[in-house]
Amino acid sequence: MNRHAALRHHQIENGRLLIGGKPVSHWAETLGTPLYLYDRQLIARRVAELRALLPIGLSLHYAIKANPYPPLVELMAGLVDGMDVASHSELQLALNADIRSDRISFAGPGKRDPELREAVLAGVILSVESPGELERIAAIAAQTGTRPRVALRINPAFRLRASGMHMGGGPSPFGIDEEQLPALLKRLRALPLELVGLHVFAGSQNLSADHLAASQAAIFDLAERLLPQLPGALRWLNIGGGLGIPYFDGDRPLDLPRLALSLSQRLRRFRERAPECEVVLELGRYLVGEAGIYVTRVLERKRSRGKTYLITDGGMHHHLAASGNFGQVLRRNFPLVAPDRMDEAATESVEVTGPLCTPLDRLGSEVALPHLEAGDLVAILQSGAYGLSASPTAFLGHPLPGEHLV
Repeated sequence: MNRHAALRHHQIENGRLLIGGKPVSHWAETLGTPLYLYDRQLIARRVAELRALLPIGLSLHYAIKANPYPPLVELMAGLVDGMDVASHSELQLALNADIRSDRISFAGPGKRDPELREAVLAGVILSVESPGELERIAAIAAQTGTRPRVALRINPAFRLRASGMHMGGGPSPFGIDEEQLPALLKRLRALPLELVGLHVFAGSQNLSADHLAASQAAIFDLAERLLPQLPGALRWLNIGGGLGIPYFDGDRPLDLPRLALSLSQRLRRFRERAPECEVVLELGRYLVGEAGIYVTRVLERKRSRGKTYLITDGGMHHHLAASGNFGQVLRRNFPLVAPDRMDEAATESVEVTGPLCTPLDRLGSEVALPHLEAGDLVAILQSGAYGLSASPTAFLGHPLPGEHLV
């Protein structure tokens, strides 16, 4: 992916990258560096684009794990239909953002009993990941005199092709194996629980509309096969997300219109079989990833045995994904730009590294940039998801970066 493809959603004026209508340098001078900036207008535009293309009646949920920055979560609360959480802290974020508890689902393979109890009392939908978790929820129901609302998260027999991370199709800590469902559904009838639906998440970070469409079709087929075995009508089906954004050279943006057309056609057929069912598309990265940038300042320009190093005040402790240490097998660069020099040609290849005492602290390798000196800014695009909260911020005790929704 070239620089222009990564910047297709951003505004450039007089050679300067703008975020929130102002140059990145304005925010860096006002707020300091290192710094995460999230553009609220780009987030709202992405949600509006989805609403315009997706089938009417499809519910859109935000997965807080993608970015739990509280002001951003509050913004999302006014844009989406519900939220997915995966911890006590995320549940509190959703509730504090005034999302109704019945619009919150709680997933994750290792829920602690206090978390389960809190979720039960709050009235959220619990996505059950194992037979053992089902029994623990039932015990909490008996203790509290409640009837918890649960969905069975299924580890399907199929796998989402071309996915950045596979969440099904093999042995997994996520969800209940598809073949275990008949016995579990029988057991469920004897427990003080209300089964509201099913949850299937086959994979993440996928840029192929055809592969995503095939996965969604397989999820609907699976749900339809299970309808006769359910104790009542299927009222809720979370089909996950998996929609990816382009990060690297050669990546092409997802063909959303193509995917939306396929989803509309398959959803129409499904509603003939399950007319009472709310279908949820759960997205995180796709909603916020391209709306965020990470800004860092060059502390020193250094030459070492034929290579030029730009040593910056930010690094892998703030942005583990950009360093290549979060899910990459072969390290590839996120798109890096000089936000104050957008109209200048790249004149050199440099190594962009952080201040940490480890060779892993590399934000970009052989990056083509204009000539930069100490004091200049470097921005990493596509940084709105799995950035600060997915990074080892305590490593070596450096200060936290700023975060701002602009």
